[in-house]
Amino acid sequence: MTDETTENAAPVDFIIIEFPEGQQNFSGEVLEELANLVEAGTIRLVDAMILIKDADGSVDALELSEVDDVGPLRELTADLADFLAEQDVADLAAAMEPGSVAGVIVYENVWAGPFAAAARRAGGRLIADGRIHSQSIVDALEAEAEWEEDEELEREGDV
Repeated sequence: MTDETTENAAPVDFIIIEFPEGQQNFSGEVLEELANLVEAGTIRLVDAMILIKDADGSVDALELSEVDDVGPLRELTADLADFLAEQDVADLAAAMEPGSVAGVIVYENVWAGPFAAAARRAGGRLIADGRIHSQSIVDALEAEAEWEEDEELEREGDV
């Protein structure tokens, strides 16, 4: 690694998004949005694959370069690394339901690079990080809305 590479090193994350059987409505929109993030310089795609878990639990893992129609991501496939090891794929697939398809992406948070570099220059170092998953936020907001609706109905009943 060069000094410039380490100076601007940004956090690398991965996500796996499962599409359960019967709920797979692939229109290309997900790939377009991912391409938009890359084009905007928000993230750098490091690795991407598709996992297909059959009803019997067997899993096929396809690198993005092995998939025929990846639309706007086609030009990026040559630059992707084989970042995920066989055991990583097995661990991710274990979380999937039989009959589902999942997309896995490993990405560098390019947007965070300059901030991380400034923190390092100031003598800082990352000692912990975490994430609140977007699905957890959606679930919490839906629960809060339901609670508020119940409270409103209860108040109307007291009138």
